[in-house]
Amino acid sequence: MLSEESAAVVRATLPAVAGALDEITTRFYDTMFRDRPELLDGMFNRGNQASGAQRRALAGSIAGFAKALLADPDTRPDALLSRIAHKHAAVGLTDDQYTIVHKYLFGAIAEVLGEAVTPEVAAAWDEVYWLMAGALIAREARLYHEAGVEPGDIWRRWTVVERHEETDDVVSFLLRPADGGPAPRARAGQYVSVRVLMPDGVHQLRQYSLSSDPGDELRRITVKRVAGADGAPDGEVSRLLHERIGTGDELTLSAPFGDVALDDADTPLVLISAGIGCTPMVGMLARLAALGSTRRILVLHADGSPAEHALRAETREAVDGLPDAEAVFWYERPGAEEPDARSGLMDLTGIGVPADATVYLCGPLPFMRTVRGQLLGAGVPARAVHYEVFGPDLWLPGAA
Repeated sequence: MLSEESAAVVRATLPAVAGALDEITTRFYDTMFRDRPELLDGMFNRGNQASGAQRRALAGSIAGFAKALLADPDTRPDALLSRIAHKHAAVGLTDDQYTIVHKYLFGAIAEVLGEAVTPEVAAAWDEVYWLMAGALIAREARLYHEAGVEPGDIWRRWTVVERHEETDDVVSFLLRPADGGPAPRARAGQYVSVRVLMPDGVHQLRQYSLSSDPGDELRRITVKRVAGADGAPDGEVSRLLHERIGTGDELTLSAPFGDVALDDADTPLVLISAGIGCTPMVGMLARLAALGSTRRILVLHADGSPAEHALRAETREAVDGLPDAEAVFWYERPGAEEPDARSGLMDLTGIGVPADATVYLCGPLPFMRTVRGQLLGAGVPARAVHYEVFGPDLWLPGAA
């Protein structure tokens, strides 16, 4: 609970703080990495830093948490906290690192806002920070306990059993624990972090959805080679995986995490994706097929063309093997491989999405925002739409 005194100060200063958050978070990361360069070794992704995605996600989460506290001081934004906690656990964050973040974040606030940061203002925002940090620390402790690992001790070596080229820029890796032990428990839709040593000696990591049935002893990740756009660099981790990793090699993977996971209800399911966003959906389909699910399942996917649609044949096979499943594909450049596919961008007009369905959504942010709007317009409640974002979540907290 945010105290009444702090709530009044935060309410009065939120516009100024929110307006300066981009500058604050930029200075925060620059100063922290200058003083603590070891944090860039296996904790923060350099690509997300270079693009500004991590900075914008941090700014959005701070502002979102503060606004939620002011709207109802007795509650916390659970969806926001759950998503962040899973992301933190997937990189091995520990509670002592919140003290480091606090030092540099509040130093940046003081530098950017100057004399406006009175002792009362500093104390109020300090209360907001530790309310958020305390909630996250508790959630992350539970996640580590549920995963059967010590806090931060999430890494394990896996052997590549098979490498398969899915499309020109997508490759799958089938993996087995290198120590011969059982695979950790996972839920369909979750992801793992992959931690690799780059040529310059720095470890970098990236999250990839499990694209096979997580009930198997083998696990699969499916990786799209990320090409830089608008001056941004190519994806370091995806490029290394594509160019250097093959059968017999080993990879370092985290325990599975992720708050968007297949439920066990019997209500209709709608799995909606675009591009490489199909990977968690294929994992869900594989799990449903393994269970012999009789649920009504609607699979909707949009892509550039059938040749660019990763795991397309596997998706069709899974849908055909389920008793009450249907797939509809959209392609900007249709091809003979999918004669019944629709042309252009995804349009849910006439699809008949059940109003009582549970919806899982994954793909580029503009795609997800557009499709979510169509779903809400079709009568699907906002609480029934669950989404996964690859990388820092820039869609928080309003659409959660």
